[in-house]
Amino acid sequence: MQADLIIYNAGQLVTCASQHAPKRGAAMREVGKIADGAVAIKNGQILAVGASPEILGQYDSTDKYDAGGRVVCPGFVDAHTHAVYAGERVDEFDMRIAGKTYLEIMQAGGGINSTMRKTRAASPEQLYKESLARLQTMLMLGTTTAEVKTGYGLDTDSELKMLRVIEELDRTQPIELIPTFLGAHSIPPEFAGRANEYIELVIAQMLPAVANWYAQSSFKAHGKPCFVDIFCEQGAFSAEQTRQLLEASAKLGFKLKAHVDEFVPLGGTSIAIELGATSIDHLDFTHANEIAKLANSETVAVVIPAVNFNLGSNHFANAHEIINQGAALALATDINPGSAPCPSIPLVMAIACRYQRLLPSEALNAVTINAAYASGMGERIGSIEVGKQADLLVLDVSDYRHLAYQFGVNLVKHIFKKGKRLNG
Repeated sequence: MQADLIIYNAGQLVTCASQHAPKRGAAMREVGKIADGAVAIKNGQILAVGASPEILGQYDSTDKYDAGGRVVCPGFVDAHTHAVYAGERVDEFDMRIAGKTYLEIMQAGGGINSTMRKTRAASPEQLYKESLARLQTMLMLGTTTAEVKTGYGLDTDSELKMLRVIEELDRTQPIELIPTFLGAHSIPPEFAGRANEYIELVIAQMLPAVANWYAQSSFKAHGKPCFVDIFCEQGAFSAEQTRQLLEASAKLGFKLKAHVDEFVPLGGTSIAIELGATSIDHLDFTHANEIAKLANSETVAVVIPAVNFNLGSNHFANAHEIINQGAALALATDINPGSAPCPSIPLVMAIACRYQRLLPSEALNAVTINAAYASGMGERIGSIEVGKQADLLVLDVSDYRHLAYQFGVNLVKHIFKKGKRLNG
């Protein structure tokens, strides 16, 4: 049988295969290793997976790639990013080192509102150019799909500008993007002290505008989801406001996400689970009873250790308990200009293994198959399985555990997106 491409002689072909669901519990420690593995690819999709002699015996192609005994694994999926924004906040790094907290910096006019001012002022072309550079770095570090949030516009026109830039980036560069509307990221200064009025504006004006944009977008045309997210946190939005926004979003057909329990648990976790959120993210201070609720739901827990690392905190989300309770766990970078200026999924894996006691196998499943489900794309990407997109990495090591064992080095040798080699 003819294939467009055969990748063979993988010392470890690491499939991260799952049965139409994210991995949980003991399955998180299984990565589906095939020694001397091979993949046959046709029309951008995986045609067959197995040992090299078997695949080479059954399939032929004029294009063959010898992995040379290296690791071949799924492309990384970054399930929580703020990769589209203008400007930087390097001055806040000094403030943080000097002892200012995240909330203190935000209250002093820094934080999200600082980036909001720069993003509002940026032209679409400037926003595209700055964000493209970040995505190119993420790609070289192995990210082949990324969820990307708005939330630095905080008015209707600026939020729509961000969505259009996300759509243009999805169309013109290799990382596949999944859009999330995060109009409820922070209370903009013109609504200071009037959070309820701002949420009413988001619901009455922004949500219908985003729904109209999505209906005409290439994301809708290609069957990809659009999410609505909210930052349920002290100094941002309450549990009641979270319910109000997520219920209104669900009625318009949006998929749901929520930032919860990053600093103070306000009850947003239970609300988001109840409303069927695809993922809830951060979970640094989530109560044990809510982890149990999470385990009994379809909602994926996305934990983000790069934020804790960047803030110099020794308190991390209880990722091990999330796994032990039977919830689906994903990892993400949260790349943003303030709390996590980190484009690297491998660095996130390294931090999670050291500070959250994940095994390398658990970390890899958390940035591939489980992250794909957290992004609403689990049936298309995130594992090396027949019928899925051929989004693959070749790592310049013989054992996948080096992804977490080493840090500060890029082990990605070659990247394949939909069966096309992107580098080298």
